[in-house]
Amino acid sequence: MSGDHRDLSPLDDFPFHQTSESLAHVATSDRNFYDRYYFNVHHCTGDLFMALGVGQYPNLGVTDAFAAVVHRGVHRVVRASRELGNDRGDTSVGPFRVEVLEPLNRLRVVLEPGEYELSFDLTWTASIPATREPRQFVRRHGRVWMDSVRLAQTGFWAGTLRIGEDELAVAPDTWWGSRDRSWGIRPVGEAEPAGIGGNGGVPPTFHWVYAPMQFDDFSILVIAQEDEDGVRVVEEAVKVFRDGRHAESLGRPDLELHYSPGSRDVKSAVVTFAGRAERVRVTQLLPLHMAVGSGYGLDADWRHGMYQGPDLVVQQVVLPAAEAAAKSGMFGITERLSRFDYDGPEGLRTGFGLFETLFIGAHKPSGFGDWLAVAP
Repeated sequence: MSGDHRDLSPLDDFPFHQTSESLAHVATSDRNFYDRYYFNVHHCTGDLFMALGVGQYPNLGVTDAFAAVVHRGVHRVVRASRELGNDRGDTSVGPFRVEVLEPLNRLRVVLEPGEYELSFDLTWTASIPATREPRQFVRRHGRVWMDSVRLAQTGFWAGTLRIGEDELAVAPDTWWGSRDRSWGIRPVGEAEPAGIGGNGGVPPTFHWVYAPMQFDDFSILVIAQEDEDGVRVVEEAVKVFRDGRHAESLGRPDLELHYSPGSRDVKSAVVTFAGRAERVRVTQLLPLHMAVGSGYGLDADWRHGMYQGPDLVVQQVVLPAAEAAAKSGMFGITERLSRFDYDGPEGLRTGFGLFETLFIGAHKPSGFGDWLAVAP
């Protein structure tokens, strides 16, 4: 109604509007609209791997954050949730906050010290220009199930990081990572009634590989999602140079995945590009099982966008990394810190980064005939 200040956001004082609504609201009423920061942190070795994120869910009235790290055989997660309110410019969630210092180039992420075994104050600086990935669109039974887009970058970290009793100085020469900013529609929050999707049908396949690879003077960004028959839902392979020149498309990424027997766990892989001589050999250094504790789907009491009550909630999860792997099983998303050995025009080059996988459902090219099938 007119004269009501409660529907306004501080962002409304900036010329950012895309619709006639306040910036407290998004253009769709879909409950599953989200807006998220994601980062990962590593030391270019297999000693630790950390991922963190902050998400907003305007149509659920929730914002939450997490940081998950595997180090010295221990899986640690700190997570927080609060009501969103109208100020979407406030990217803090209790002890977490994200500060955009220089848009598309420098950001600061903070987890203030508290009664948990993880804290940090880290500044991220891009190594390549921000790159917009292909739009991810999936419709199921007539309803839009996914409609999202991301920008992706690789970069360097500086600052301080505390894990348990270890106080680590983070310097950009050896502390690398990648980030993405994604927004749109993905399933979030509490589970909805199954409807036609649960009417005796077989859940659809989600066969996913995402690999931002960072080298000294360029990065290669690979994304591939396939259906049961191996048909690509979304794909891209692009080489992005640090000096700002135009990104080079590498064409269709072809994936040769090597699974551990009796599982869907990828221990190594080879990525080639249709019609080109380049190839990348992927060697896993350290897996981080993101589905355990951080909100990526397996915890019944904590999922991204799930309402945790009117007051701020901050929690910690600590367990052996082997137990986290067992809990994640073959249905959880896994962030794999990996080494990438690239044979290309520049010669043999070695880089590091993320090889992310999520394999749900049947996948004929991999020999997975149903949901429970594993590699021989």
